[in-house]
Amino acid sequence: MASFPGRAIHFGTFNVTSQVFHVTKHSFALVNLKPLLPGHILVSPLAVKPALADLTKDEVTDLFLTVTRVQRTLKRLYKADAFNIAVQDGEAAGQSVPHVHCHVIPRTVGDPAGDDKVHEWLEGEEGNVGGHQRHTQSGESGERKAGQWANDGERKARSKEEMEREAKWLREEVEQDISHDGKM
Repeated sequence: MASFPGRAIHFGTFNVTSQVFHVTKHSFALVNLKPLLPGHILVSPLAVKPALADLTKDEVTDLFLTVTRVQRTLKRLYKADAFNIAVQDGEAAGQSVPHVHCHVIPRTVGDPAGDDKVHEWLEGEEGNVGGHQRHTQSGESGERKAGQWANDGERKARSKEEMEREAKWLREEVEQDISHDGKM
């Protein structure tokens, strides 16, 4: 389990402390229960706020500085050629957890999300982060109620142990990069 003294970290109503690998004054980065591609992580403000416009100037600044900090590590680890950075701001935009979060998805030339399928995946059942968390924590169905959504059958939720191992690894790698280049 991640060590963040005296603090439980929540993503919406979900306690995700063991999935968290980087924490700043206002933000945290966590591994994804059902990543769309290898290295797909989320960055979210510590304060549970549903919309990007609800964040303070300091929270917005820290959120995107955290995205770029983590991006540097993911680029190195996953040999990324590019990234998709996505914010689904509100339920109508596909946000399934009412807590601001950025999807940070490493991309490589020729990856399975070619032709920008990642946007379809984010809109579909594959991007239903809240449903996946609810299903894992309570056994409740993670299916969305509206629209025609893509089949999510091939992507399985990862175990808590698997996510904790990845979080530990990424925590070490981000800390190494910070100590090496001195940048947040």
